[in-house]
Amino acid sequence: MQVNPYLFFNGNCEAAFKFYQQVLGGKIEAMITHEGTPAADHVPAEWRSKIMHARLVTDDQVLMASDAPPGHYQAPQGFSVSLNVSSAAEAERVFKALSEGGVVRMPLEKTFWAIRFGMCADRFGIPWMVNCEEPR
Repeated sequence: MQVNPYLFFNGNCEAAFKFYQQVLGGKIEAMITHEGTPAADHVPAEWRSKIMHARLVTDDQVLMASDAPPGHYQAPQGFSVSLNVSSAAEAERVFKALSEGGVVRMPLEKTFWAIRFGMCADRFGIPWMVNCEEPR
């Protein structure tokens, strides 16, 4: 079994996933619009170029998303996408990129459990936690 976050965006899923691919690495394996699918008839014409399904794979992890249909978008709340990275330098790079243009909720810093830990919401409104644990 694999548990994967599935994110909903308000029309900017494509931009978000291209950004995540740049920051997190990996490969966008799917970026399917409504256009040319049976779903095209169920969305307004101006929404047909929006993303019906996106899939980003980095290492063995999967992040999926889509643009919520018009009138159905809800701002993310009650969760964070948690990233565990292997070095303080990588934590700093990723946190800086994700928080740029967004909101830092807890600065990236040393904690009693981690070399670095921080929380932010990116420019797309998605909440993230970046964690780099102490070596064992």
